[in-house]
Parts: sequence; structure tokens; C-alpha cells
Amino acid sequence: MFEPAALMGFVGVSDLARANEFYGAVLGLDLRDESPFALVAEIGGAMLRITAVETPAAAPYTVLGWRVDDIEAAIDDLVTRGVEFSRYDGMVQDERGIWTTPDGTKVAWFLDPDRNNLSLTQFP
Repeated sequence: MFEPAALMGFVGVSDLARANEFYGAVLGLDLRDESPFALVAEIGGAMLRITAVETPAAAPYTVLGWRVDDIEAAIDDLVTRGVEFSRYDGMVQDERGIWTTPDGTKVAWFLDPDRNNLSLTQFP
């Protein structure tokens, strides 16, 4: 039933203007639609709706993630744009904040202005 259907993602934010700056200018997403209720981006054939909510609840896990070919270059680029990468107790992360899984997958996390947990992943 869902195999041919296009995936849509949602993330809640408290301030659309601030989200527009972060997701548009900092992350470089092409925000194609803006209404009083949401920003919309098309990413890799999927729709992301960045939705205004009164009180966003930051989840203790990743809510959005991007698969990248070169995680070090992606991190370096985002750091120049002001993004700070998260560090977690008990996880061995390198100087950029990258955790390498036992199979060689590399993952790094960062927060949006509403503390939504976002990630970058590079598969081996």
C-alpha cells in the first residue's frame, strides 16, 4: 500500500521566521512554500513540512537526518554557518563530534533552534 507513496516528514517549530533562517539560510534547504502555518521543502523527492506549533516538544532522539557522502566536509561546512555539533556522554566521538558505529557508519548530531535533534549519516 505505501510502497509507491511519497514520504513526507514533519518537524515542529515555535517561530517560522527563525526556522526559515535556520533551515533555509543555514542548512541551505530550498523552502518552496511559506504560509502562516508551515514552511515546505522538497528534499530528495520527499516533502518536509516545518510546521508552526505553540510549544514544540524536543524528542530525545533524531527527528530528521540526512545521508551524506562526506560527513567531514558536511560538518565543516555547517560549522562555518554557525552550527554546533552535539556530544553525548558514553559515546566515543571524534573532534568533529562524529560517532563511528561498529560497521563503519559515521553519525553526527546537531540541534535546530527549537532543540529538535537532527543528524548527518555517512554509510560505508
